[in-house]
Amino acid sequence: ALCAVSGAAFLYHDYCIIGAGPSGLQAAYFLQRAGRDYVVFERSHAPGSFFALYPRHRKLISINKRYTGKSNAEFNLRHDWNSLLSHDRRLLFRRYSRDFFPDADAMVRYLEDFASLLKLQVQYNTAIVHVTLERDEQAWNGHYFLLTDQDRQNYKCSSLLVATGTWVPNVVNFPGSEYVEGYETVSINPEDFAGQTVLILGRGNSAFETAENILGVTNFIHMVSRSRVRLSWATHYVGDLRAINNGLLDTYQLKSLDGLLEGNLEDLAIIKDKKGKLHITLRFYLENRNISAGIESITLPQDELDNFATRAPYDRVIRCLGWKFDFSIYNRSLRVMPGKGNKKKYPQIKPSYESRGTRGLFVLGTASHSVDFRKSAGGFIHGFRYTTRAVHRLLENRHHGVPWPSTVYPITQLTNSIIKRVNEASGLYQMFSVLADIILLRENSTAFEYLEEYPVGVLAELEMQTGRKAPSGLFVIIMEYGRNFSGADKDVFYYNRAVGEAQHAWQSNFLHPVIYYYKRLPTEREMRLRPPDWPLPRPDAIHHIVEDFLTDWTAPNAHILPLRRFLENCLGTDLRNFFAESCFLFAFTRQKLPPFCQQGYVRMQGLVGSEGLRRHAVEAGLLEDYTLTDFSGDRPPDSHEGSQDQLLSDHAIPVRPLQHLVNAKDE
Repeated sequence: ALCAVSGAAFLYHDYCIIGAGPSGLQAAYFLQRAGRDYVVFERSHAPGSFFALYPRHRKLISINKRYTGKSNAEFNLRHDWNSLLSHDRRLLFRRYSRDFFPDADAMVRYLEDFASLLKLQVQYNTAIVHVTLERDEQAWNGHYFLLTDQDRQNYKCSSLLVATGTWVPNVVNFPGSEYVEGYETVSINPEDFAGQTVLILGRGNSAFETAENILGVTNFIHMVSRSRVRLSWATHYVGDLRAINNGLLDTYQLKSLDGLLEGNLEDLAIIKDKKGKLHITLRFYLENRNISAGIESITLPQDELDNFATRAPYDRVIRCLGWKFDFSIYNRSLRVMPGKGNKKKYPQIKPSYESRGTRGLFVLGTASHSVDFRKSAGGFIHGFRYTTRAVHRLLENRHHGVPWPSTVYPITQLTNSIIKRVNEASGLYQMFSVLADIILLRENSTAFEYLEEYPVGVLAELEMQTGRKAPSGLFVIIMEYGRNFSGADKDVFYYNRAVGEAQHAWQSNFLHPVIYYYKRLPTEREMRLRPPDWPLPRPDAIHHIVEDFLTDWTAPNAHILPLRRFLENCLGTDLRNFFAESCFLFAFTRQKLPPFCQQGYVRMQGLVGSEGLRRHAVEAGLLEDYTLTDFSGDRPPDSHEGSQDQLLSDHAIPVRPLQHLVNAKDE
C-alpha cells in the first residue's frame, strides 16, 4: 500500500519485521500462515547474515540430534536445536547436516531454503537506519512506526517486530586498546599463531573457541575476564561455556602453561615495546607518571610485585567479549532503553516481549533474551522459536480478535492430557520456567480448556491477552530444575543427586514437571511479590512429578498415580476410570457417580466386552468372577441370582478398554 504523508511517500504494512535471521523468518512464517500483511527488512543480500561470519571457526554449539529412538516429531524437537517451526517436513535441520554440532554454513543454507520454500516476504539489501513514531488515534497502538532505509525510502507500519539480534561487538576502551584484535577480524588459521604468546580478553564460548583453535601451536594462552568461568553443565544454561570448547580448562588445571585470570578489564593498560611485544600493566601506573618520559620509564606491575601473573610479554591480544543490541537506529520517542546490570546488552522488554517504552514494538529472538537471561533458552533458536510463536498468538488476539488456540476436554481426560504434554512438548522443555501450559477449569470442574505454551510472566493478564476466561480456577504446568541445583560453583555430579521416590519429588534436581493450582488467577501484585527465583506466586497447591532419568514420565505408580491423586484433591472429585460393571453398580448404590461413569457409561459410551478382557479383569482383581458359580445345584435356573449373573456376563454390556485397568486398580 502507498500513502503520501506531508509530501513523502510511505510504503505501508500492518507488520514490519527488522532482520531476516532465524527469529525474523520464524515470525514471518506465522504471519504468512495467518494471512497477515507483513514485510521483513534484511540489510544483507540473504537471510541469516550473522551466520555467514559467526562463529568464526564455523562450528555451531547447537545440537543436531538426528536419532532419538522416537518418531514423535514434537518430542524430537526437544533434541533438535536448529530447526525453525513450520508445517514442511523438508525444513528439518537434520536434512541439512549429519553433524551433531553442525557447520555454520549449513545454517545459512537452511535459512535461505526456509525463506524461499515458504515464499516469505523478505526485502533484501534494505538496511533500516532510522525508526521514529507518528502519533495517530486511528492506529492500532495510538501511533504508527516510521522506518527509513539507507536509500531514504520510507515505510509505515502499525506493529514493529525487532529481530535484529545482538550484533554490535562489545569493545572495552583502556590505554593501549588500539593494539587489541577483535574476534570478528582475527585470523582463523592456526599457523599464524605458531610459537606466539597470546592473551585473550573474555571468558565465553567465543573466547574458548578461539583458544581451542590455536591451543596446539602457541607458546601459551592466557585468558582474562571480570568474572569466573561458568560451565554450562553446572549452570544448566546453554549460553555458558560448553564442553565442546573447554580444552583450555584441561591445560590450565593440568599445568600445561595455559591459564585463566579474573580482573576488571577497564583497569588494564597495554604498552608496546620496541620489539613489538605487548606488556600488560595497570591503568593507575600510567596515570601517575610523567607524560614526557619514554616507554621505558613506565612502571610495570612486576617492578613492585615480581611474581605478577601476567608479567610475560604477549605477541597478540585478542578481544572476544560478545555482542550487544544496536540501539542507535531508534529515535528517542520510542524509549528503547538498555537493560540494567548484566542485561544492558539487551533492550528492556516486558515478559510479553513488548518494549517497556513503546506499545506495539515487540523484540524477538536473541535480543529478547533479557526475559530469561542466564536461565532458559530464550536467546537461542531452540527457545525463541517458541517465544516468537507466543508473541504471534498475543498479536492475533490483540489486533484480529483471534483468541489463543485452545482445546476443551471432559474432566476425565485431565491426567491424560497433562501426561501427554510433559512427555512430548518441546516448548515447555526448552523454555523451562518461562512458557507454561495453562488449564482453565470450566462448569464446576466437569470440563477444562487447555492452552499451550503461554508466557508465564504475564499470567495475571491471561484473560486480556488470550481472550479466554478463567472463572473457576486453573492449573499451570511448567518444567523446572531443582531450586539449588544450578550455579557456577555447584557440584552437579555429587552422589545421591537424583531423587527416585515419588514422595521426595519436591526435592528433584533435574528438569521435571511442576503443576501449580490456583483457585483464581493471580493478580499483578502477587506476580510482582512472588518469592525470588520462583517463576510464579505461591499457589493454593503444588505438585512435583519426580525427575526421571529417561525424561519419560509415564510410570503408573511413580508418576501417574501421584499426579491423579493431586488433581483429585484439588478438584474434590474422582478421576479414576471404571469398568461398565462398576458404573452399573454405582448407579444403584451411590447418589453421585464418578465423572467417568457420568460422562461415559451413562451416555451409552464404552467398548463391548470380550471374554479375554473379562478374564484379564478378573485376574487383575478388578471384577468379581461369576463363572465359578455352580448352576448344577438344586436352585431353579430362573432364580434371582442366576438372572443377575446372566446380566453381568452378557457380552453386550460395555466394558472399558484395557489401558484403564491400571487406573482403576490402585484403590
